[in-house]
Amino acid sequence: MLSMRTLGELGEFDLIARIERLARKQALPGVRLGIGDDAAVLRARKGEDTLVSTDSLVEGVHFRWRNQSPQRVGQRALIANLSDLAAMGARPRAFTFSLAAPPSLPVARVDGLVRGLLREAERWNCPLVGGNVTRSRTTSIDLTVIGAVLAGTALRRQDLRVGDRLCVTGTLGGAALATALAERPGGRLRRLAEPRLAAGQALRRLPGHGGCIDVSDGLLADLSHLLRASGCGAVIDPDALPRPPGFEAACARAGCDPQRLVWTGGEDYELLFSVRSSAPGVRELARRFRVPVTEIGRTISGSGIRGIPGGGRRRGWTHF
Repeated sequence: MLSMRTLGELGEFDLIARIERLARKQALPGVRLGIGDDAAVLRARKGEDTLVSTDSLVEGVHFRWRNQSPQRVGQRALIANLSDLAAMGARPRAFTFSLAAPPSLPVARVDGLVRGLLREAERWNCPLVGGNVTRSRTTSIDLTVIGAVLAGTALRRQDLRVGDRLCVTGTLGGAALATALAERPGGRLRRLAEPRLAAGQALRRLPGHGGCIDVSDGLLADLSHLLRASGCGAVIDPDALPRPPGFEAACARAGCDPQRLVWTGGEDYELLFSVRSSAPGVRELARRFRVPVTEIGRTISGSGIRGIPGGGRRRGWTHF
């Protein structure tokens, strides 16, 4: 039976020591000094740029304890951040973790959360090197990831050109469907996306690559970000958008609109990118990236997106 001891009973410094003990077994490649001082110290490699990204998961906005295990919450938090590094073609180096939580939060939930973070950290060679804890009315998880890439080679949103082929890795809509199913009575979140780190690094090395972004807020929102950064428009083939096997039938059983989930669902963490017309075809890209790749359209001069069902009135995820 899990202990119902709370953070208020444990105390700040014992909580920090507990997190440090859980993290102690992780490998620390490239880390000169990890948890324990006022800042971590990483060894810099000559000829590399350092990339930094931060993101938050907030209780009641991004997750609910009633339908997600603490470990799932921790895994999702790091995956979301690592996906930003994937979109830049970077390799992970380390991350920091800050927790804001009410004193009534059970210690067992924090243990599960940290174990989830460390499970993904070990998988992607991205050690935990520091962070912070503080009191809050609800639980908020703030992560900062640090990555590296050969100097001057990071993938950029602004690198699309008119006439590029638009492609996406993997499938779209599966994460949104999993979230919808988890919100039903007795539901649990059972699907986790993967950060496409290997694909991003392979794309960065590909002659003829264009711009790139990860699909975190939904295809429509993130494609709009990509096009706006480059000053292009796009024509999309809605029938080409890749969906998970059995997706339409599963949406019908759940009472969900499959088109809405594919276009605006979010949290698929696939890479949406462009390549020049001279670049290899999708089969060769899939072989190099080690994940399926689908061509979904092309960039055009002007602005806006053609091919959106419903005349373009759909929107992706937005906080405000």
